[in-house]
Amino acid sequence: MDTHTPTPTDPGGPDLRHHGDAEVRDDGSALVDLAVNVRTGTPPAWLREHVAASLGSLAAYPDGRAARAAVAARHGLPVERVLLTAGAAEAFVLLARALKVRRPVVVHPQFTEPEAALRDAGHTVGRVLLRAADGFRLDPAAVPEDADLVVVGNPTNPTSVLHPAGVLASLARPGRTLVVDEAFMDAVPGEREALAGRTDVPGLVVLRSLTKTWGLAGLRIGYVLADPETVGALERAQPLWPVSTPALAAAEACVAPRALAEA
Repeated sequence: MDTHTPTPTDPGGPDLRHHGDAEVRDDGSALVDLAVNVRTGTPPAWLREHVAASLGSLAAYPDGRAARAAVAARHGLPVERVLLTAGAAEAFVLLARALKVRRPVVVHPQFTEPEAALRDAGHTVGRVLLRAADGFRLDPAAVPEDADLVVVGNPTNPTSVLHPAGVLASLARPGRTLVVDEAFMDAVPGEREALAGRTDVPGLVVLRSLTKTWGLAGLRIGYVLADPETVGALERAQPLWPVSTPALAAAEACVAPRALAEA
């Protein structure tokens, strides 16, 4: 396990924003892009019908109250601890821009957008590099004590490693924001090791996406679970009406008991 701070973006270095579908957008009908982690055969018919039914409300500005309440209920939280976002990717941008951090650290291998968003916001980003020889397991001692923002995926994309919740919770420190990307947690039976819904971990921010399981990559819907102060700071950094009416309809449907049973 290695810790280092990369140099500023090198024109010859990796493209942190080379994401899914990039290889098959134009003439890729004969290709399967295995970097696209979206469940096949989705969205299901009932979800398509639910989203289509919301189109009659497009003349009105989006009202996210019902969807926000549904997400809060799904995790047993008050609505003040929930922020709806245009996909989990928007949340990374909001965190990078809204939080006043001095020493952000991203645990890799990891979805590259957290680091890209932090760099774009002017931060120098440190890395904790997990090794294949260790099974890509995280040793909390590898995270620098002075890191005031730590980002880690659970389960991690692309390794699929599921870190124990206790290990991740042990990263919490006074004055530190601990961001756990749980975009793939709903693919884990029983969502064991999830931190979503926890209110006893100081500085915890959990990100969730509805893209993967429900096939909604083109709709852009996700959410943040955090303390009300952090939610407020992120919300103030959002533009007005950041989540569309169809996306809100999808969010409300995808966290309902029927959907959770199907997922």
